[in-house]
Amino acid sequence: MSTAAAAELSAPAFAPEAILDKAGSENFPVALRLLPRELRSDLLAIYGYARLVDDLGDRAEGDRLALLDWVERELDRALEGRSEHPILAAAGDMARRRGVGRGSFADLIAANRLDQVITRYQRYEDLVGYCALSANPVGRMVLAVFGITETRAVADSDRICTALQIIEHLQDVVEDDDVGRIYLPLDDLEDFGVSEQELRASAASPALRRLIAFECGRARNLLVAGSGLVARSHGPARLALAGFVGGGLAQLDAIAAVGYDVIARRPKAATPMVARRALALLFARKERR
Repeated sequence: MSTAAAAELSAPAFAPEAILDKAGSENFPVALRLLPRELRSDLLAIYGYARLVDDLGDRAEGDRLALLDWVERELDRALEGRSEHPILAAAGDMARRRGVGRGSFADLIAANRLDQVITRYQRYEDLVGYCALSANPVGRMVLAVFGITETRAVADSDRICTALQIIEHLQDVVEDDDVGRIYLPLDDLEDFGVSEQELRASAASPALRRLIAFECGRARNLLVAGSGLVARSHGPARLALAGFVGGGLAQLDAIAAVGYDVIARRPKAATPMVARRALALLFARKERR
């Protein structure tokens, strides 16, 4: 790794404690605090790794590809128990104990490499393909922590994680555009008569609001389609998964509450909204097998 890349990695924003604090605050914290310590530690190891890779791909100055190459080399060391980087060492330890393969970790790096060269997605299906690298591997690792390996569960997890990634993109339309990226499919922009310039206005146009409502509907359908995973789970897994899905539904509620104007301000669900949605899923009748 170059001297400049090494200096960037050692910056305060990339310190292990900063990465883990951000990971813990962004991902279903209500459910996370209620899980047994060992499970909570393993989930934080996953999110710490994902957060580190995403931050290097999104926020690092200088040669981001060199930093991502470094992460991949260090990942191999971590999986062998040889990394001295706290976040990667914790991820490697979790992977060895839970049977998580290299592929899920590597997919997150591949997604961030794509972010360095691809700034637009023409079709919705193209965006879903990106989510298969950027989001779905996290869900698969979470399932491994809970010992869930069934094909049906993995498919439901992929739906949930794709939805959560799309919701995050809808919340971050302004932030993404500021760095030259648009995650709204270009075909949808054209169909709804929305120009890229409208993403830089002070408030969302009526056409853009209709587009955001449409994309929210797609995300909601994915969450509902995958929510059977919560109903079929039990114990700590049910709690965590209810937090995932409930958090996504609450974020969609927050976007709807501002009239789908994600330009004037970033909509974010309050903790009580997330808790209500998660509890409704948690105590819903279990799906018949």
